[in-house]
Amino acid sequence: MPKVLTPEQVDHYKTQGYLFPVRAMSEADATAATVKVEEFEAEYECEAQQRLVFKAHLPFRWLNDIVRHPGILDAVEDVLGPNLLCWGTGFFQKNARDPRFVSWHQDSYYYGLDPSETCTAWLAFTPSNLKSGCVRVIPGSHRGDKSLSFASEPDKDNLLIRGQTIKDVEVDKAVPMVLQPGEFSLHHEAIVHGSDPNNSDHRRIGLSIHYISPDVKRVGYNKGDLPGASLVRGVDKLGNWAHEAEPAGEFDPEALETMDRMRAEFFQRGREGEFADKPART
Repeated sequence: MPKVLTPEQVDHYKTQGYLFPVRAMSEADATAATVKVEEFEAEYECEAQQRLVFKAHLPFRWLNDIVRHPGILDAVEDVLGPNLLCWGTGFFQKNARDPRFVSWHQDSYYYGLDPSETCTAWLAFTPSNLKSGCVRVIPGSHRGDKSLSFASEPDKDNLLIRGQTIKDVEVDKAVPMVLQPGEFSLHHEAIVHGSDPNNSDHRRIGLSIHYISPDVKRVGYNKGDLPGASLVRGVDKLGNWAHEAEPAGEFDPEALETMDRMRAEFFQRGREGEFADKPART
């Protein structure tokens, strides 16, 4: 039996490729987390998504606690099973009255995983709705051919650096995953999704957390050169991933430098053709 989701919700995720909303934390806790994000931005003079885009949880105790939040893990366990790894986290945001958008795409272009079975938990720190440019999904588009063709259409406001755009999307079928602060959605990495500009008067800030079961491998690595992931629940007896250490305190600047290096290595592999060069920003 599922831990927190109903059998109907589990079936919906498997057949439709998404699920929302699920509550993880209170709105007050989400607001407190937003303050931490903005404090980091003030200190490093950048948007969180410019620096904390690949493994944002590695330098921060409070973010490690979030990726291990029982309310999130229970829901992910219901769709992936009892043994869970978190291979990536990143902040994705649009400022108030922000024209930036995300074209229709699939995350499978970027992730380089086999099988393509990441379950992403998108946790809202601030309201994510139609006005603020929430994530929209095309139900069931993760099934069948999981790698749809796309065109590169660079645009200065497109948060996808190459402007990857899937053509002929049936937009009238799109479902907006509306979230209140502290709520999260789940989506399959192969589902077609995107998001519109933020036309609200507040920032739209979310944390994207990428979970897999231990049987998933990253393309282009071997046993002597394993990619890293955090074991967040259960056991991993397969050895496809090197287990990453948790930060000792609230902030570890050395871990931040390690995160920067790992991000650069990941993107470099993409530039060399192993998989695409930048995680999707939704």
